[in-house]
Amino acid sequence: MNTTTEGLLRLSVAALMRATGEQQRDLAAGLGLSQSQVSRKQSGMSSWSLDDLDRLAAHYGVPVLDLLSGPTEAVRRLPAARLTAALGGTQSVIAV
Repeated sequence: MNTTTEGLLRLSVAALMRATGEQQRDLAAGLGLSQSQVSRKQSGMSSWSLDDLDRLAAHYGVPVLDLLSGPTEAVRRLPAARLTAALGGTQSVIAV
């Protein structure tokens, strides 16, 4: 398991995408990035910036520190309105 801060953030983003039913293109639209930029950041070919981290927190409604605490904590702090129906919630995309 990748326990670097960057690795934990990538795992958190992947878990949040799954919990909300988002795909990379959905997240990219919400953050004002291209799908390829999100793909590079999620694959580790590029790093998430501090500005990206702030936008991720606003997009998902999750505090920055919880994004860095790993996927379990990030998903636990996700507002219920953001959960996909498959996980017992409804999805709403918040553009930042």
